[in-house]
Amino acid sequence: MRQKIAEPIEQLESLDAFVEPLRKAVQTVLPQRPELKGVLSGTWLGEPLHPPLTDVVIGTWTSALLLDLPGGEQAQKAADGLVAAGVLAAVPAVTAGLSDWAELPGGSRRAGGVHALGNTTALVLHALSWAARRRGNRVPGVALSALGYAVAAFSALLGGHLSFGRGAGVNQTAFEDVPEERTAVPGGDGLEEGKLTGAQANGVTVLLVRSEGRLYGLAGRCSHRGRPLHEGELKDDAVACPCHGSTFRLGGSIVKGPATSPQPALQVRVESGKAEVRAAKPRDQRPPGTGEGPTR
Repeated sequence: MRQKIAEPIEQLESLDAFVEPLRKAVQTVLPQRPELKGVLSGTWLGEPLHPPLTDVVIGTWTSALLLDLPGGEQAQKAADGLVAAGVLAAVPAVTAGLSDWAELPGGSRRAGGVHALGNTTALVLHALSWAARRRGNRVPGVALSALGYAVAAFSALLGGHLSFGRGAGVNQTAFEDVPEERTAVPGGDGLEEGKLTGAQANGVTVLLVRSEGRLYGLAGRCSHRGRPLHEGELKDDAVACPCHGSTFRLGGSIVKGPATSPQPALQVRVESGKAEVRAAKPRDQRPPGTGEGPTR
């Protein structure tokens, strides 16, 4: 059902008339420096920030709706407080979500635009509900909450599609099948010192780099938004993505965001003049300079 609803939205090019001006406005208002983007994306947390913030919002509004059903003075008072708490919690959730959404490509950006519109509508409806409750207009207040909750539920379905179906805001490398066995990489031999080189291993993009006589490998697409890392820059044994500045050590760990997931590391060796890669096992994921040793 999620795909049947979300995929037609992704294909609606007419949405671009609404989505593109909103994207530009978000990029103008919200900070674009990598350090500040890292705060909004959740680099400091080690996890994407937007999803847990939305859990707080949905949790408070769900609890408020459940307390509205039985009635009673105490339940009503608690429900009113939960509606207000959800409205306040929605502000940082919307901010973090818009920051992530503004960088999505194509169809995901369209579905995300409808998701953002739904979240904003749900926020407005709950704010109006809280105002009505404060004035003593309980029936309209509860009705506005119920309507806002229905809109939020639809919006959450689109958000789930973006996260679990498209990997948006999570880890763009999560769905890639990095070879478990050693696989020869065409063009992977004869690498120049300090040069970032992109290659293919069984259809998966990989990044190869020689540093101080050793070969290192990472998944080739940035875990943040999937941009090719070989188009970035190598500095101080760290690779900076050309898109948003996410920086990873040659062992895959994060130096700075906005990426929230480490870059999958590869084990690399040269055998008979050809570079071979495979997914690094936990014991292989050592800091730069402690790998297999100088390549042959």
